[in-house]
Amino acid sequence: MTIDHFLDKSHGKDGFSTEFEPILRIDPGTGETIGFETSDEMYAQIDERRDLSQVDAQINPVTGPVYVNGAEPGDALKITIVDIQLIDRGWSVFLPGAGALQDRMGETWAQKIPLKDGVAKLTEKYEAPVRPMIGCIGTAPAEGKASTVMPSYATGGNMDLTDACPGSVVYVPVEVEGAYLSIGDIHAIMARGESSFVAIEAEGTAVLKIDLIKDMNLRAPRIETEDEWCFIGIGNPVQESIQRGYEDLFDFLVENGVSKEDAYILMSAEAHSELGGPTGSDDPDPLHPFTPKGAVTVHRLPKAVLEAYSK
Repeated sequence: MTIDHFLDKSHGKDGFSTEFEPILRIDPGTGETIGFETSDEMYAQIDERRDLSQVDAQINPVTGPVYVNGAEPGDALKITIVDIQLIDRGWSVFLPGAGALQDRMGETWAQKIPLKDGVAKLTEKYEAPVRPMIGCIGTAPAEGKASTVMPSYATGGNMDLTDACPGSVVYVPVEVEGAYLSIGDIHAIMARGESSFVAIEAEGTAVLKIDLIKDMNLRAPRIETEDEWCFIGIGNPVQESIQRGYEDLFDFLVENGVSKEDAYILMSAEAHSELGGPTGSDDPDPLHPFTPKGAVTVHRLPKAVLEAYSK
């Protein structure tokens, strides 16, 4: 595959912010592809050194930012994920104090996972097809710097959504002129919810196309797959995430000609919800115990529902 603009991992940043000088300026809607190379250096160091105090690599760096000409607050980037190219390895890592299994695991631990011919050799006895996805995708917030670890924000972040995969379209809100898009944290394969706090983390290149939708006025990202619309809830506590995601799905149905009563019935029957990526934190440092706050939630609407109303 020919990549029109390749951004290597040396451009990794520790946040989403306008404080970083754009490494590329593009016009949206040209069909040109951008390759964002990501880094797995932190996981390689954990495997080699087995001591978090000796790890000096960036935590969850994102490659960017990319300045999108014409993007203004209230707009949304329409990001088509064309491809995700993996290298020959991934990592499973346990970080003390992190994830739902923190009381079952011991010290810092890492395991290299071979990736070959589209298959991840997870253990000596079990292999699975890779399902590459982008864990960290977002634009700069209106003020300050958004973390690449936790929590997630209205403009995206470390949402760890399995649907951010090749063939999908991700819609991300714009809060600053130029958007300042950055990408990082590629996964070779991940179970929905990422309850262990890590996936099979991998290095690779995400190949994207960028379009711009004026005045879309999203309050959180959303994803369009071949068969579904996925509405992302971001809030604190998790009940707020669920309510916000549900409200956005409901409003989407009504805006597309479905009555409120029908929307209510349809969501009761067909709108499935689940946890997205890890929870947020008051102190965003995944290498030490953290206090959970809020969560990313995903609310799914089959496209067949709206197709029935378009006949």
